[in-house]
Amino acid sequence: MIVYESKLEGEQNQYEKLDGAIRTGRFVRNSIIRAWMDNQIKSRNDAYRYCKTLADNPEVPWAKQLNSQARQAHAERAWAAVERFSRNCRAKVQGKKGYPKFKKYQVRDSVEYKVSGWKLSEDRRYLTFTDGFQAGTFKLWGSRNLHYYQLEQIKRVRVVRRQDGYYAQFLIDHKREESKDLTGKKIGLDVGLNHFYTDSFGQKVDNPRFLRKDERKIKKLQRRLSKTEKGSKNRLKARTKLGRAHLKVSRRRNDWVCKLAQRVIRFNDLVAIENLKVRNMIKNHCLAKSISDAAWYRFREWLEYFGVVYGVPLITVNPSYTSQNCSSCGKTVVKTLSTRTHKCLHCGYEADRDENAAINILQLALKQWATTVGRTECEVSGEIPLCLNLETETNKGTRRKRKSKQ
Repeated sequence: MIVYESKLEGEQNQYEKLDGAIRTGRFVRNSIIRAWMDNQIKSRNDAYRYCKTLADNPEVPWAKQLNSQARQAHAERAWAAVERFSRNCRAKVQGKKGYPKFKKYQVRDSVEYKVSGWKLSEDRRYLTFTDGFQAGTFKLWGSRNLHYYQLEQIKRVRVVRRQDGYYAQFLIDHKREESKDLTGKKIGLDVGLNHFYTDSFGQKVDNPRFLRKDERKIKKLQRRLSKTEKGSKNRLKARTKLGRAHLKVSRRRNDWVCKLAQRVIRFNDLVAIENLKVRNMIKNHCLAKSISDAAWYRFREWLEYFGVVYGVPLITVNPSYTSQNCSSCGKTVVKTLSTRTHKCLHCGYEADRDENAAINILQLALKQWATTVGRTECEVSGEIPLCLNLETETNKGTRRKRKSKQ
């Protein structure tokens, strides 16, 4: 599956109707969660049937305006939260099990349609919504060409609301496969904060620190927002500007790690990384902002995705003692975090701390890959829905300057 994304251009009244569809989808999801809490729903099929109950309820006439398959899509979202909670309980996960919660209003929200409720024009440049909200026809702006795929391949259409507008995401049934030349290189990567990563060849990639670069501007916008009156138009404008600043940072970061991951996969035949628990690492309040800004987990997601696309194995290893053990003799050399040079007292090997860790990661990965158990336990993902977007050849013919409204 791949996802193409285009921006929707329409009138203000059309956007308001899209907001109504998004609110209704959230209402359907929350209603199913409430029915599950009250033991009215015990299976996915019960959730589907409850959608029909909501549509026939005269007290909530707006629920019927949403397309029936769109209601089912939000029922699937609700039941996915229930299944995740049940799965964590059966696995006896420590800490919170992810009990399903009601979804509140947020700027970044979405409504999802299946194969009905929408219609594409013949030239694939306009998208029309045909459900009860009658949002009308929107012009699609983007660099992706939908002519390469049949309409039957478009399985779902999701409308996503962000601070800078509304976007349509097309889920296309297409398996992406790319060919690459064998390089004979095997690489281990050790991520860090001083440098984004250091590989087993000693090469370092600088950490761009996108949030730190724009932090001064973001703080200024936060101060402006805090000074505005709640419920006023000025507060809405200030919140929009702040949201766009954060969105810009997020997009730059994601684009950078995407291109970096693709380059790593294309020029290597095996990639080894540490299986880091980033969610636990950001509990350190001193390093939480820097770790989040580094986007280590998103980098791993892109590595897994491109590893499947190019047929390159990605192996994750246990991060324990990768920085303490000597990559030459295997002895343990205790070092503090401030010690940036590895000096082995046993064999005399001296190297950069991160380079030594990267070599250890590669050695562990090769041992794991050499065993039959390693081939089954190496964490190579098949498809990652969050990362299957915007990574195919662009159609330059659709890149035109948008006309400014008079």
